[in-house]
Amino acid sequence: MFKNKLVLLAPIIAFLVVFIFSLTLFPSVQSKPRNLPIAVVNEDQGFEIQGQPKMNMGQTIVEMMRKTAATTEGDPAVKWVEVSSAEEARNGLNNQEYYAALVIPSDFSAKQASLRTPKPSVPEIQIFINQGMNTAASAAAGQILNGVVDNMNNILRAQLLEGFKTQGVMLTVEQAAGLASPIAKKVTNVNETGAKSVNGNAPVSLFQPLWMACIASSAILFITFSKRLVKTRRESLVSKLLHILMGAIASLAVGFGLTWLANGMLDLDIPKFADTALFLSVTFFSFFLMITAVMSVLGIRGVAIFALLLFFGAPLLALPPEMMSSFFREWIHPWLPMRFMVDGLRELFFFGKGFGWNAPVTALTWISLVSGIVILGSALKVRVQKTERTATAYRQ
Repeated sequence: MFKNKLVLLAPIIAFLVVFIFSLTLFPSVQSKPRNLPIAVVNEDQGFEIQGQPKMNMGQTIVEMMRKTAATTEGDPAVKWVEVSSAEEARNGLNNQEYYAALVIPSDFSAKQASLRTPKPSVPEIQIFINQGMNTAASAAAGQILNGVVDNMNNILRAQLLEGFKTQGVMLTVEQAAGLASPIAKKVTNVNETGAKSVNGNAPVSLFQPLWMACIASSAILFITFSKRLVKTRRESLVSKLLHILMGAIASLAVGFGLTWLANGMLDLDIPKFADTALFLSVTFFSFFLMITAVMSVLGIRGVAIFALLLFFGAPLLALPPEMMSSFFREWIHPWLPMRFMVDGLRELFFFGKGFGWNAPVTALTWISLVSGIVILGSALKVRVQKTERTATAYRQ
């Protein structure tokens, strides 16, 4: 029994299978934010009390956040990015540069100083959460910013109480109410996911059916065209072009069909039906050419590579790079072609962009061009095979 090599290799194979599929679980198990870019806007003009230095509580808050990030061991959870205006921060949110933004208004110090007067006016900080950029990261950014404001509330409340105690004054009803929350916060969701999906993950949800349909159609067409008898390089080239044409037809069917199913049956509320359908068609065609190109080199066994990509890709697509370990962020995520599909759908669904020549479409186009060259180049195999057959017949 032990003379059979498969029996001896069974434990090793079992371990390799466990190892490979365990890697697909690590991203979601070990996910925690690292260097999440969050914009900070300090528009506080400060407040000057006669006989005392000018007070700028906004700048004090910014410096405290900067010091906290600097003293954190390892990579901090947040990368605070100071910008000059609220408008610049909003533009950054719309361009997917920040997961959130904190805006300190121009009258913050003045209102903070009024808390010590009989008629206080509670200062307000604005928090913008960029929901459409990534569900997990925007939720984490929101929790961090809410924690910052809550911490400042506790510090300011203690300072006010100590000041009132030292002065020995009686608090008015307004002052007592202000002490409950010395800093108000207004949270606004931008690029909202809304009802488009259960956790804003509609782009990720559409990946699996499209990817599986692409693998299936690529394998079927590859097997079908591989059985065709071609005798010359010209016939092989025509066969490859026909193969690509059939893939293009399948791309349109899947692109418009999947969009119709998502909008009509899954209630994803597709905002731009035609743009989404065209983008999914381009995505499918790009993936189809990529899979076909690999099979042109490796044969039908090349499908296994893309089946593994499904298991590796799905957990990573829902996470931003800032919540991945360094291994997955640097060695796995950059090489996942399906991330361009998710990025493109996010722009269509949540950022009001239309189908156009953007970064995801550019990347998919390059994948298509390189894959197309490999497919057409495989037509040269005919001459090699013919030469080998001639040489074999001559030797016999």
